[in-house]
Order: sequence, then C-alpha cells, then structure tokens
Amino acid sequence: MSQTTTTTGRTGLDLRGGTQRVFAHVLVSSLVVSVVNYTLWFAVTFWVYLETRSVLATGLIAGIFLIATASTGVWFGSLVDHHRKQQVMQWSAAASFTIYAVCLGLYLTTPAATFRDPASPVLWVFVVLLMLGVIAGGLRGIALPTMVTLLIPESLRDRANGLVGTTSGVSFLVTSVISGLLVAYDGMRSVLLLALVVLAASVLHLSRLEVPETAPARTRKGDEGHGVDLRGTVRLVRGVPGLVPLIAFSCFNNFLGGTFMALMDAYGLSLVSVQAWGLLWGVLSTGVIVGGLLVARIGLGSNPVRTMLLVNVVTWTLTVAFPLRSSILLLSVAMMVFMLLMPFAEAAEQTVLQRVVPFERQGRVFGFAQSVEQAASPLTAFLVAPATQLWVIPSMTDGAGARAIGSWFGTGADRGIALVFVVAGVIGLLATLLALASRSYRRLSAAYREGTPVEEAAPGGTAAAAAGAPREDAREDAEVACATA
Repeated sequence: MSQTTTTTGRTGLDLRGGTQRVFAHVLVSSLVVSVVNYTLWFAVTFWVYLETRSVLATGLIAGIFLIATASTGVWFGSLVDHHRKQQVMQWSAAASFTIYAVCLGLYLTTPAATFRDPASPVLWVFVVLLMLGVIAGGLRGIALPTMVTLLIPESLRDRANGLVGTTSGVSFLVTSVISGLLVAYDGMRSVLLLALVVLAASVLHLSRLEVPETAPARTRKGDEGHGVDLRGTVRLVRGVPGLVPLIAFSCFNNFLGGTFMALMDAYGLSLVSVQAWGLLWGVLSTGVIVGGLLVARIGLGSNPVRTMLLVNVVTWTLTVAFPLRSSILLLSVAMMVFMLLMPFAEAAEQTVLQRVVPFERQGRVFGFAQSVEQAASPLTAFLVAPATQLWVIPSMTDGAGARAIGSWFGTGADRGIALVFVVAGVIGLLATLLALASRSYRRLSAAYREGTPVEEAAPGGTAAAAAGAPREDAREDAEVACATA
C-alpha cells in the first residue's frame, strides 16, 4: 500500500491507491448520503413548524429521532457484523430510498390543508415514515468505522477516523444551509426528490466498488454470537480492561452535554438576533471540518485514551469559563475551540474500539456504545430545561441566587442559564480529572498499547476464540485483490 510521509517523519494516509482509495470512495458516498438524510430531518422539522406553528410537534420529531437512534444501535450493529459491510451500506440506502418514495407519494396526494393540523393522523404517518428513512441511514453510520478497520492499516486508523469527523462537519454545514432553502422553495417535494436522486446514485456507485471482504461466518440459532446477542456483546465489552468505564464516561459526558441541547439556543438568542445566531453556527461548524483534517494530518498520539480525556479537560474548562460574562465573543471562542476538538475525542474513541474489539464484534460494540451514549443527552435535556425554567431562572432573577452571587455574576434569565452551564462544566471537569487518575484509565491504555483484541468469554467461562481485526497479511491479500480488480 502506498503511503505518504508527513513533515514529522511519520507515514500518513495516501488515498490514491489500494484499499485506502476504496475507503475514500466509501467515505465520499457516506458524506453525500448523510447530507441528504440529515437535510430531510432538518427540513421536516422546519416544515412541520411552518405548517402547524406547533413547538410540541417539532419537539416530538426530535424525540422520535433520539429514541429510535438509541434503540436501534445494537440491532443495526448485528446486521453489520453478520453481513458484508458493503452490502449493509447498500441495504441502508435502498431502505431509505423506498421509504422516501412512499413519503413523496403521500405528500403529493394529500391536500395541503391536512398537513396544517398538528393532530392530523396523516401528518404523523408522513413524519414517522420519513424519520424511519433517516434512521435507516444510521445503519451506514455504524458500518463506516468497521470499514476503517477493514481498509486502513492499524497505524493510520486514527487519521482515517479524523476524516470521518471532517465529513460530519461538512454534512452539518451543508445541511444547515440547504434544508431551509429547499423548504422555502417548495416545501418537502424538492427535498424528497433530491434524496431519491442521491440515494439511487449511491447504490449504483457502491455496486461498482470492489471492497476486499470475505463473507462473515454463518451462525445458527444457539451458536455463540448468533443474531443480536446483546448478552455476548456486553460480556465482550466487560472483558476489555477499562472499556466499560470508557463507555460510561462517554455516556456521562453526553448526559452533561444534554445541557447544551436544552439551553444553548436560549442562551445564544439572549445575546444576539436569530439571524446572527444562525450565521454564527454556520461559521462554527467549520471548526469540526478543520479539527477532523488536523486529526487526519497529525493523528492522536501514542495514547488516544489520554487524548480523549485531555480534550474533555479543555472543553469542560471552557464550559466553566464562557458563561462567567454575558459575551457573544466569549461564547463564540469557546464553541469554536469545542468544535475544533470534538473530532479528536470522537476519533479517539473509535480508534480504541477498532484496536481492542474483535472485528467480528465491532458492529455490535459500536452500536451498543451509540445506544448507551446517545440515550443520555435527551434525558438531561428533558430534566434540565424544566428545572432551569422553574427554579434556576427565578432564583437568579430575584431570588436566593440573585442575592448570593448576583452582585458579580449578574441577574436575570440569561444569567440563570449561564449558572447551569457553569455547574455542568465543574461537574464534567471533576469527572474527567478523576478519570485521568483512575485505574480503569491505566488498564485501558495498557490494553490499547498491547493491541490484541480481547477473546470473547463464553457464558460458561471458557474462552471462545474471537478473531481480531483483520490481520496485516490478510490486508495485504486484500490490497493485491484491489490492485488486480
């Protein structure tokens, strides 16, 4: 496989040939499909609000997405593990295409007045169907990091994961721009038509790729690892020293991160106009793109676990600092740094899992981690928003909080929201420092350095040999196959 050498003397990604070129094609395909799926999610949220003027309706759409994403992770992961990854990506695009085609037919044949009633059954059939199409696209998202394991040498996977982070930033930026424009142009029709064209092109494009992958071993009912096998996945996760605390830490981070989901828009809009706020986030989203490119350029260092925790030290410190004064400049700088560092944390977790989890189980472990971690943010959002509105804001307006710290912290609704951010930041920072000093951190770091995927313990305590990530000799065979294809 050809590789380039960076200015630091380390080998870097070379996407011009071999399996890395195949990965580049998969990555671009995933980017384009991700853009249309998330454009549909954003667009249907905008469109439903414009049609019904119901905040409750838009909140339900967000709830449908978050609950469905959290509940399908392990099942999607089992599909990834039991089938060729390329095939799974094809199924994902085909399922979304079919559902969106049905939605387009429903949209074109339903009177416009029906969609203006937030209690209309037809409206919610349309919304739920469309969100199912978006969720089906999540199958590709779980398959993508396993493609990194399959196609990229172990020493370069952190950089490939950085490129995955870059595509997330590009997707967010493009989605933010085109979803509103398309809805303003002619409602949901043009959004659905665009999605159908892109998904059809994606299926055709992937069908022409030669992905060097052998078919996973067939299992029968009763065999170890058959089906979803949540128990086996949990046993495997528990068998990796420090992996359970890593997932628990990420879950806790997302739990605290729900504060941003619940309150960031309200805090930002207390400082600037809605137009300026939307433009600001368009600029901030470029931070994810730049951060991902930095990971692809310089990597994550010798210990991605340490990198992830140090990133959290910085981000939680900023979360404590930026609310101390009501300043859009402080908020913007903090969020830009946050966006720049986010790809480092996400790539670090993916790189660790790709190294310590057997390849045959990676889909389910990635899905399990997604389900556990993503379930936390909406839970916090549902708790923090009412608590802030009912107790914190009144306290910081003319209550005990205003009397205690109002002289230097400030008073009013925006300072109540700021106080919640400060408290979340302090808790997150303390949790991260404790994690850095923990035995679990040292054990997971050691497991990563050893670089041998853990053997899966069978229920009776015997070790069932689990194949690890693709061997280097197998990868070389794959590269030869690519070269001759």
